[in-house]
Amino acid sequence: MLLGVFIGVVYASTEVPSPDSITNAQTTVVYYADGTTEMARLGDENRTNVRLDQVSEAAQNAILAAENRDFYNDPGISATGIARAAWSNLTGGSTQGGSTITQQYVKNAILQNSEQTFSRKFQELFLAIKLDNNYSKEQILENYLNTIYFGRGAYGIESAANTYFDVPASELTAQQGAVLAVLIRSPGAYDPETNPEGAQDRWGLVLDGMVGEGWLSAEERALSVYPPVLPKVAPSMGIPSGPEGLIVSRALAELRGKGYTDDQLYGGGLKIVTTVDQRSQELAVNAVNTVMEGENQEVLREALVAVDPRTGAVKAYYGGPNGTGTDYGMNQRQPGSSVKPYVLATALEEGISVTARRDGSASKTFPDRPDKPVRNSGGASCPSCTLEEAMKRSLNTTYYGLTYELGAEKVRETILAATGLPETWESGSDLFRGNRTLADPQTAGVDAGLGIGQYDMRPIDQAVGFSTFASGGIRRDAYFVAKVTDSEGTVLLENAGQAGEQVMDARVANDVTYALRDVASYSKRPLDDGREVASKTGTVGSSDEENADAWMVGYTPSLTAAVWMGTDAYEPIRNAQGRIIYGSGLPGAIWQQFMDGVLEGTPKEKLPSSPSIKGDTGEGVPEPTQEAPAEPTGTATETATPTTSAPTTTAPRQPVDSDGDGVPDEQDYAPNDPNVSTRPTYTGPSTSTPPTQGPGTQGPPVAPGVPGGPGGPGGPVLPENG
Repeated sequence: MLLGVFIGVVYASTEVPSPDSITNAQTTVVYYADGTTEMARLGDENRTNVRLDQVSEAAQNAILAAENRDFYNDPGISATGIARAAWSNLTGGSTQGGSTITQQYVKNAILQNSEQTFSRKFQELFLAIKLDNNYSKEQILENYLNTIYFGRGAYGIESAANTYFDVPASELTAQQGAVLAVLIRSPGAYDPETNPEGAQDRWGLVLDGMVGEGWLSAEERALSVYPPVLPKVAPSMGIPSGPEGLIVSRALAELRGKGYTDDQLYGGGLKIVTTVDQRSQELAVNAVNTVMEGENQEVLREALVAVDPRTGAVKAYYGGPNGTGTDYGMNQRQPGSSVKPYVLATALEEGISVTARRDGSASKTFPDRPDKPVRNSGGASCPSCTLEEAMKRSLNTTYYGLTYELGAEKVRETILAATGLPETWESGSDLFRGNRTLADPQTAGVDAGLGIGQYDMRPIDQAVGFSTFASGGIRRDAYFVAKVTDSEGTVLLENAGQAGEQVMDARVANDVTYALRDVASYSKRPLDDGREVASKTGTVGSSDEENADAWMVGYTPSLTAAVWMGTDAYEPIRNAQGRIIYGSGLPGAIWQQFMDGVLEGTPKEKLPSSPSIKGDTGEGVPEPTQEAPAEPTGTATETATPTTSAPTTTAPRQPVDSDGDGVPDEQDYAPNDPNVSTRPTYTGPSTSTPPTQGPGTQGPPVAPGVPGGPGGPGGPVLPENG
């Protein structure tokens, strides 16, 4: 009687959590844009929960045959099994569990305790009975199938089906289900790759058990053959080590910004579909690897960001080779002359057309820098060039002077509007974080050096900014996540593209594109088959003789790509032949190969063939005039030679394939990129102490501007090369 009272009290006081309230950490899967090709699996355990009706009946029966054939009829426990296990344990025999499926579920999901002790078994006993009384067999079996470990890092039957057979649990056959059923008791001992004999012996016993229960016909059993199992591979969980790892990090950062927690992202069983197209991504990685083969990759760093201007979706992203290392796509570096289109856009907003003329003399001083002349590369000079021609030839004196004329703050507003950059840096190194964007980090001031790339931007900013031109003045912020669903397929978030914001007059965007349409050909980086493209190079110096950063940014109406190249510490960048790298060189080659690859087979898109804005409301210079020919004198065949008031200008560069590689590059011609000191004097940490890096980004390990350092007191001048 006392025993009965005791059992009744214990039973009544035992609290059983609802199976629905027990949450198992599930694997979050990140996909490419097609929604089926996996990019990464995140979480501590490889687990994806499914409903019972998403598990084939054959697989359910195979597991019942192996573990608990009386499951649907027992009270949650097996009295004979418990008695047998107890006797064996008391007499010193082998340790036995004697557990039903309900008991196994209690042990693994509720108690999370596998110790073979009487106290644990006693607790398990009462929980199993009460669970069986309060919940349906279907609920218990569903949760059990989502809880059990099948080996190879796979938790739950859905992950196991994918791991061993690359099929969903709903498609498992009786034969495949029997393979998984064998693994439950001892996943390591019965893995079909390491113990094929033992695995197949027990597999046959499971099928025999199914026949005995009427779940499999004798004929089907006789025809059954052991199904092929995928090779054993190390579980791949977490951020990938390759370039795609940086895409995953960007997608997670984007979702955190929308309120998702790490518990949800790493254990919520989410399906995250990114915007990144697998083919485009492969072409981006291949372009970098192909062009950089044989180059000093211990020193040189690259980034490529490609965006669809029509939506803002990031189509390809290469921030570096290390998926858990520095993300150079988010790294702040001076853009050089690749910033000049924003200056032109500001001028167009003020009624200064692309046909307006400005002084582009080889060397000029300005009121805000009387002691340091602005120079053009190679002594190029054009005292009366149109803004379109000055853009193509990348004349610094023209665009520095135009920025001074318009006002640097006004140009800054144009860049912020086009790129979506905030007023202050929210990420990056300590040199930038919390400081005003596109401004001197020390004084927060902005001068006309902004117009030739003095202040830092990131490759992703340039991809967005040039996309604004491509989309007719509509800015669409770059995004990485297209869709998020939970493990049951419920859509939690969906982004099919952004309407965007009209931040620039469409006529302005039209005319900027018109002015950029010949730059790629002029830089010897035209696209295949005469495809029209707008682009701009940029190069920044580490001294009067060396370069530190090189850019190539360009777009069609459907694709924008920004490529950057540099080092971790503003070191000189030279190619394998020891020659200086310019924007039209290695970065241009990467950009060209990527654009040609992605756009191959797509319709050719037209760019504007004429400007929309006429006139010049600013401080123009007269168009060169040609004097009338003098009256002929002497014989009838004598004529005077016409004279012109136009100044002599240097001829455009003429590349010669001096290295015999069939491609004009740095070895073949000097770029029309000027050497001008633009880097402001930064106040940063000592050269021996790298600044602290923000998450997902990295600034230069040694800040410029320190005494004796680049751009600092006693250090070399840091030029800008357009």
